[in-house]
Amino acid sequence: MLLDEDQLTNCMRCGFCLPACPTYAETGIEAESPRGRIALMKAVNDGIMLPDAAFEEQMNHCLGCRACEPACPADVKYGQLIEQARDAIEDHKQHKPMVRLIRHTAFHSVFTNPKRMKLMGQGLRLYQRAGLRTVARGSGLMKLFPKHMREMEQILPDAAAKGVAEQIGTRHPAKGERIATVALFKGCIMDVMFTDTNIHTVDLLTAAGFDVVIPEKQNCCGALHAHSGEGEGARSLARRNIEAFKQAGIDYIVSNAGGCGAILTEYDHLLQGEPEWTADAKWFAERVLDVSDLLVRHGREICFSKNVNKQEGAMQEEASGSIRITYQDSCHLRNVMRSSGAPRKLMRQVDGVTFVEMKDADRCCGSAGIYNITQPEMAGQILDEKMEHVKAADASYLLTSNPGCLLQMKLGIEQQGLGDKMKAVHIVDFLHEHMQN
Repeated sequence: MLLDEDQLTNCMRCGFCLPACPTYAETGIEAESPRGRIALMKAVNDGIMLPDAAFEEQMNHCLGCRACEPACPADVKYGQLIEQARDAIEDHKQHKPMVRLIRHTAFHSVFTNPKRMKLMGQGLRLYQRAGLRTVARGSGLMKLFPKHMREMEQILPDAAAKGVAEQIGTRHPAKGERIATVALFKGCIMDVMFTDTNIHTVDLLTAAGFDVVIPEKQNCCGALHAHSGEGEGARSLARRNIEAFKQAGIDYIVSNAGGCGAILTEYDHLLQGEPEWTADAKWFAERVLDVSDLLVRHGREICFSKNVNKQEGAMQEEASGSIRITYQDSCHLRNVMRSSGAPRKLMRQVDGVTFVEMKDADRCCGSAGIYNITQPEMAGQILDEKMEHVKAADASYLLTSNPGCLLQMKLGIEQQGLGDKMKAVHIVDFLHEHMQN
């Protein structure tokens, strides 16, 4: 196993990472902490121990939330180390035939091909709209799947047959004087399951003074590949995205998904071993901003009001007439992109809204990409604790900035029977709903 020696030795074993780590908080086991996992990585890297099943299990138990990085006084790049470790594990892992087929289909056939992603979305839409979902649930077919999979199926949003570019086009002029030209990173899952959020993102950006382009040749960001030991797949996707966005003539690249945005900002690290890509990867990474950051830092202020486009069946208001909202941080947005203030500033700008800071809003919700599918027990424990803080916030809307977090929060609301009191919404959709034209 070849890992970054400098990062391995930078760890001072001070323990500042321990209270920041969700899995250590749940178990109290040293090996479940960033410090403990780094010690295991170094032991394997130095040939002291073998990368056996127990080692692999500890690496896979990590959420990859990277809350340890802001807490680390030595600035250890833990996220890079865990990705390198998983990559090395996959290089020597002998999966069962069915697992190999699933991984190959997901990582090499679907996520790498926008047309196949679109077909997957169309298939899911057919399942949801043609009565097949009702049949599957009513016939008991869903009972063949594990409980956590059945629960996730129930809270999936309706898929779209067409993505954002197909629905509204690829170029959108700013309203009023142009401030800059930005390119929307539309994502893969994002553009299938949350197409309306992409459309709303364009509306917010043009209202704030940005020309928006949507590069047609962009593809998956590569985050799922990088987090799952498919390093070369992540690098291939990065090269293709860099080429697509370099040709767009833009000032900024905007993301509305914390998980995607984080890896986009690290394309320079991802391709650091390829000198021919150094300059372009740096150019790309330096231009990536989350939509909230872009609006706050560079956009014209947008007027928001609680009474604009009020949704049918809106949640209850306080006696003062104010709507209570709270916010769950996207781990990668906060810990990698280092953005937490901008979303809160935007929420506070909505007239007639009371923002309530939730306890431990910066702690992972347990979604972590596909962690809630691959590690359902730990993800469930983390979600249960999170929902105690959600209930204490007593808000009508629970906002977040990442699709995975949004689904996990919807799942928690469903499990706790809070659906008649609270709604989980992407911050972009909430702001769009209250935007004054």
